[in-house]
Amino acid sequence: MAASKRERDNARKRQAKWQERQAKARERRRRVSMIVALVAALALVGGGALVAGFAGDGTDATVEPSASPSAGACPAGSTSARSGGSLPDPSAAEGRTWTASIELCVDGVRSTVQVELDGADAPQAVASFVSLAAQGYFDGTRCHRLTTSGIYVLQCGDPTATGTGGPGYQFGPVENAPEDDVYPAGTLAMARRGNDGASMGSQFFLVYQDSTIPSDTAGGYTVFGTVTSGLDVVQAVADAGTADGAGDGSPASPVIIEGVETQ
Repeated sequence: MAASKRERDNARKRQAKWQERQAKARERRRRVSMIVALVAALALVGGGALVAGFAGDGTDATVEPSASPSAGACPAGSTSARSGGSLPDPSAAEGRTWTASIELCVDGVRSTVQVELDGADAPQAVASFVSLAAQGYFDGTRCHRLTTSGIYVLQCGDPTATGTGGPGYQFGPVENAPEDDVYPAGTLAMARRGNDGASMGSQFFLVYQDSTIPSDTAGGYTVFGTVTSGLDVVQAVADAGTADGAGDGSPASPVIIEGVETQ
């Protein structure tokens, strides 16, 4: 009976913390949306006038506030192919946890998404991501895909912004996929072609709401990291929807990766 009571108490505490985090996340999303709208309005005045889901190359997350946004014009975003060199050995991930800062520019507002990379459970994916980041491969690339129905992700990492670009190499098999096909909010995972576990390259996706993504013949999707702060920025992009209003398409608010730093 004592153990059962402890479990109930712990469950109530987890629920209370979850509700508190959700309330804070909603408030942060509201603030980011206001900033984006203000910058857009100022610009107008100044101007006067996934595989089966995740085609690619080749619950509850802890949501901390993102860095204070700064305003200014975003770069246009790359649409040209580029090389990522050679696929690094998985040992380059060093079997440890890495941290990464993804600098985004959304409608002229700059923010940072902080992530932790799991070099122990997804060494090949982390080794590739860290190598590409160090080369500046992601710099100036556009997040080309947003899904807002059933599956809730923002997909990035393709310098051609078409969903077909990659670093010039592919790798597999799938690492560290969830057994229940549930990808909690804050999950960072690799995109790939359907039924092809060896088609991963540079494209990745950020899950902004809990999503169930069914496995195919190749399995699930490689989970190689977790967002530790800045998920509110991704949620604000999702709140703005897709460019054509569909549940799967390019984001209505252009999202440019200005740089990625890892350590």
